[in-house]
Amino acid sequence: MVDLNGMTTEENNPNSKGFSSLSVSEAVTLMNAEDMNAVRAVSAAHDQIVKVIEQSKAALMQGGRIIYTGAGTSGRLGVLDAVECPPTFGVDFNTVVGLIAGGENAFVKAKEGAEDSADQGAADLAAIDLKPVDIVIGIAASGRTPYVLGALKYAMELGCPVGAIVCNAHSPIAALCPDTIELLPGPEVLTGSTRLKSGTATKMVLNMISTISMTGLGKIYGNYMVDVKMTNEKLVSRGIGIVQSLTGADQVQAVAALKASDQEVKTAIVMILTDRDANQARSLLEKAGGHIEEALRLAKQ
Repeated sequence: MVDLNGMTTEENNPNSKGFSSLSVSEAVTLMNAEDMNAVRAVSAAHDQIVKVIEQSKAALMQGGRIIYTGAGTSGRLGVLDAVECPPTFGVDFNTVVGLIAGGENAFVKAKEGAEDSADQGAADLAAIDLKPVDIVIGIAASGRTPYVLGALKYAMELGCPVGAIVCNAHSPIAALCPDTIELLPGPEVLTGSTRLKSGTATKMVLNMISTISMTGLGKIYGNYMVDVKMTNEKLVSRGIGIVQSLTGADQVQAVAALKASDQEVKTAIVMILTDRDANQARSLLEKAGGHIEEALRLAKQ
């Protein structure tokens, strides 16, 4: 029997004791007010978040992967962040990986009991050929999920950098992993339902990890995602707009550069700003490690 005593995420929230009797308007107001605690929890963990992101960024720059591992809601949040990276940053699906206890099918249909196997946490990492250059980030609101503990132990034995995100203080995961981000948004409006404030705070941190880490690969220029994949009408329009905004080109020039560069936003930008053709622009970017700033500097030499 798991002892849930002492876990903040399992405590009853005195602010929501009469939740079932509230009007819809009152319930919305209460949940909105409680969600502000998620924002404050992220702010309070600033230094811990910075340390994990610095390691994640370094892993990507060395050719490694960011690997999230979790169960239930925590696992789904990791998978969600991972699958958004290829269309947003133009990376392949093996750059940021989300593992969930019970496998991919558990994303849409919970597999009860899957989180209780520490051995499976390790086995799932072995199955994707974990390497020391990868970083493994365990996600567990409770801070005690065996699947996550098993994954982190395996990664540490292999010599990988590791981090974690939990929503309880003084957890077993924090005791194992020095670089654990402790998010403490307090008891949930619905007692024990960590898909609420805990999930919100966790998603905020995952947004930071993937987004900021990608700056190391040159996937962001200014505040634009310059390796966005133009795979639908909305993203085509976005790509054209990015090229225009960063180069001052008109729409005709932007579209022409994108066509010449096979719809590569970053290449089109360098083409216009350096007055090069697509192959020359790609060569500059390759020498610059994918960073537009460096490519522009090289073009002036």
